Amino acid sequence: MAGRFFDDWTVGDKITHDIRRTVTETDNLLFTTMTHNPQPLHLDAEAARASEFGQILVNGTFTFSLMVGLSVGDTTLGTLIANLGYDKLTMPKPVFIGDTLYATSEVIALKPSASRPGAGIVTFRHQAINQRGEVVCMCERAALLKGRAQ
Repeated sequence: MAGRFFDDWTVGDKITHDIRRTVTETDNLLFTTMTHNPQPLHLDAEAARASEFGQILVNGTFTFSLMVGLSVGDTTLGTLIANLGYDKLTMPKPVFIGDTLYATSEVIALKPSASRPGAGIVTFRHQAINQRGEVVCMCERAALLKGRAQ
């Protein structure tokens, strides 16, 4: 199991996740259409070309989902009870087709669970970073994790 138990984390732990992912036109097209998002910036090459971006803009919710997904293997795989919420989601730079993203995670808070003895809440700050070193997405994620004794 790759994920860590609640007991294994300390505030300040940082991980640069090894998996990187180049965003493809298919990723953007499928995600955008599967979620019924008709935004022309994501689907219409001519409209996107006429925009300030000059090209197709990758759907931000895909970028967010990819960022979290890239983190799972090193953080919560096999130890997650539930994701409790996401906070402070920002997208400071756009993502374009062909950009390669990687993710980092930092533990910013730990709290033993009041309702589940032995479990606890880990709050991560996740960032997605492109091939130019620019942060393109970030958020805080509260995850309820199993303790080692469970």
